[in-house]
Amino acid sequence: MDQWAKASGLNRRALLRRAGAAATGLVALPLSACEARNSLFSADGAGANPLAIPKLDQGIVEQGERVFRLSISAGQKEFAPGVASPTIGVNAPYLGPTLEMRRGERVRLHVDNGLDEGATVHWHGFELPAAADGGPHQLIRPGSRWSPSFEVRQRASLYWYHSHLHRGTGPQVYAGLAAPIYVRDDEEEALDLPSEYGVDDIPLIVQDRLLDSSGRIHYPQNMHAQMMGVRGDRIYVNGTQNAVFDARTGLLRLRILNGSNARFYEFSLAEGRAMQLIASDGGLLDRPHTVRSLKLAPGERAQVIVDLSEGGPLSLVATSPDSAMGMMGGQGRGTVGGGMMNRRREDGETGEVFRILDIRLSRALRATRLPLRLVSLNAPDPSLAMRTRRLVLDMGMMGRGMTINGAAMDMDIVNERVPVGQWEIWEIANASMMAHPFHIHNAQFRVIDRDGRAPPPLETGFKDTVIVNPREQVRVLLRFEEYTDPDLPYMYHCHILEHEDAGMMGQFLVVNS
Repeated sequence: MDQWAKASGLNRRALLRRAGAAATGLVALPLSACEARNSLFSADGAGANPLAIPKLDQGIVEQGERVFRLSISAGQKEFAPGVASPTIGVNAPYLGPTLEMRRGERVRLHVDNGLDEGATVHWHGFELPAAADGGPHQLIRPGSRWSPSFEVRQRASLYWYHSHLHRGTGPQVYAGLAAPIYVRDDEEEALDLPSEYGVDDIPLIVQDRLLDSSGRIHYPQNMHAQMMGVRGDRIYVNGTQNAVFDARTGLLRLRILNGSNARFYEFSLAEGRAMQLIASDGGLLDRPHTVRSLKLAPGERAQVIVDLSEGGPLSLVATSPDSAMGMMGGQGRGTVGGGMMNRRREDGETGEVFRILDIRLSRALRATRLPLRLVSLNAPDPSLAMRTRRLVLDMGMMGRGMTINGAAMDMDIVNERVPVGQWEIWEIANASMMAHPFHIHNAQFRVIDRDGRAPPPLETGFKDTVIVNPREQVRVLLRFEEYTDPDLPYMYHCHILEHEDAGMMGQFLVVNS
């Protein structure tokens, strides 16, 4: 591709969040010089950089709608010092603002395409009309504007928006066309969880990038990249390499988005400390779950609370196994360095260890208690289902032939027709030797089981993306509650973006029964 492909009615809590937000662009919070240190996980010895926090955009209320104005444009960013790379951003040279909206309100988003190529913007995780979904059928041509409008039906959580260009999603997201969305609601705010944006409520967009010998960002298109997905050897969090955050509160809420094209991560605290897992893709879990590690595939999100009252600096790190088939695969390992090192894990295998974020404390901090219960979540009831659909993911020989149920994506073929309001079980089976994150548009589903086994804590809440391991079957329960369209489809697909672009995607209509 030639290009990498003020609000009214705010309550006091919203004003406090705004006070913690950066005013424009991706703004780095100040560091305490007396505590500057290099991370043990910085492979090239590079110094620490203050974590950039995306601008918080709360839109403007006009005629009963919360209106956002977004401009997609080409930009530049230094991924290596002194070397500018071409990028794509939304209201910024790279990435975009965090959009904040409330459950139950109506929003309108004016999206202008300032690129020399077509683009789309998909509202990942949202239940909305097919015409507003932002999938491959909602192409925004160069110089054009797209203005979808819809009601926010989601529970409070972290969602995101990103390119979904047909056969061009991978390079456009890699270039920067992605950013977070915060949905707020009364139920979550009543719990008094950390929620001051940029202060104790921090979005972390985790991306890996590969640089060429000149230090410019590189999007490989060889056979290995197409088969395994594009993986880099440097980590950027909100566009920041070797990121550091200076904490000022006893509890820190980290909203983690795996925004990488293909890499899976298993996050943990390097010090062996526990985290409290409180939310998955589609909202809060029933209660905080104590975890020491957390696996996220591309497209998945999770929220954790870190208790800083014990004192001492903390490092959020992530491992990524070497094994190319089965989970991950290395690409360009050690060619440039920066934020990654190899180490031998306890299981004896050598894997990549990425530095994600160093958390520094200027003084001893007092932490408040988390509530013992968060929200009421009934267990998914498979007996509600009126039908079971089976979707089989496969890659063919050497990754040639990315398919679902034996068919590659065809914009002119509708693969499934689903009655509105009908509970269904979708069986997602993986016939390949590589794990795939499976994403369904226009739904927040519940995971029933994995090969008959109960799901782990992260999958006990609402999800829109789920990992399907090699030779595994995952069953999910879902229904499409409201919107129908006889002509415009939604997508389901692998969220390894190169697999999606190569054909591991299908289309479904939601129709009146």
